[in-house]
Amino acid sequence: MLRLLGALLALLLLPLLTAETALRINYTGDPAPGTRTRHRDALWLGHAWVDGRKTDRDVEALARRLRDTGIRDLYVHSGPLEHDGTLPPSAYKKARWFTDAVHRELPGVRVQAWLGDVLATETPDGLRLERAATRTAILASTRAVLDAGFQGAHFDLEPLHSGDRNYLALLDDLRDLTHARGAVLSVAAHQIDPLPAFHSFWGTTTGHPKWWSQAYFGQVARRVDQIAVMSYDTMQPTQGLYGGYVAQQTSLALEVTPDGTDLLMGLPFYHENRFGHWAHAETVPAAVRGVRLGLSRTDAGRARFGVALYVDFAATEADWRAYRDGWAATSPTAS
Repeated sequence: MLRLLGALLALLLLPLLTAETALRINYTGDPAPGTRTRHRDALWLGHAWVDGRKTDRDVEALARRLRDTGIRDLYVHSGPLEHDGTLPPSAYKKARWFTDAVHRELPGVRVQAWLGDVLATETPDGLRLERAATRTAILASTRAVLDAGFQGAHFDLEPLHSGDRNYLALLDDLRDLTHARGAVLSVAAHQIDPLPAFHSFWGTTTGHPKWWSQAYFGQVARRVDQIAVMSYDTMQPTQGLYGGYVAQQTSLALEVTPDGTDLLMGLPFYHENRFGHWAHAETVPAAVRGVRLGLSRTDAGRARFGVALYVDFAATEADWRAYRDGWAATSPTAS
């Protein structure tokens, strides 16, 4: 019986050990020369920037921080959306002040409204994309934030299961709206299956299909101007495995993101220890090296590529230094 149990355990662990070994190997080697910022990076900002807690001095300090980096877009938390898709104006009451201040201090940097909500995909409560009235309300909320001065809308709707056709329909309508207004449409994207059809296996065993298929990621990427991979909360226990995972995710995303869409890989500018995220493993240096390795191996010359920093209020000086030294320093001229 013990031998049988041991054999069964080995059969279960062998695929995992094989996959982890492949990730560690993926972290080896040297990034190609020139795999640095293309000046298309982004930063997720907290709600304090549009609810009245920040001042002109804060914007001036932010501008000093961001000058001479590759950051072009700011995703400012301006929600969340209500479960019916509506958005109260009180949620972003200082939007016009902030966008005007950024344009004054950081000419050329775009400010996008970061909108999101919990989806009712795994619990009874939440936003339901299958309802046409909800999607219509989201369009109205997007018009409102664009009227308030934002230059784009950035959506983060979770948990969003791979293959969701209602999400694709919403993106089609949002793109028509934003392009008619000369605005940017961007999304925060789930990670891609590290193994074929892994989202199906994980969804069956846990009830939470964390990953998207690579094909579905490509369908989303073709509908937006920017797609930012949330390449953190990966469950990897060491920097080497995490960096290899980011390298793999970068390659998988590059393979299916069209040339006309900006692809951004997320960097973990926060520090937590819980299931799914270990601060000692998911570091900015490991993420940056993984991004550069994946870019080097897949499409080293791609112009529409960058990193997205999550999130401003949790970042340390070490995080900013790692971003600057590893990615933003000695950068080529923007394409």
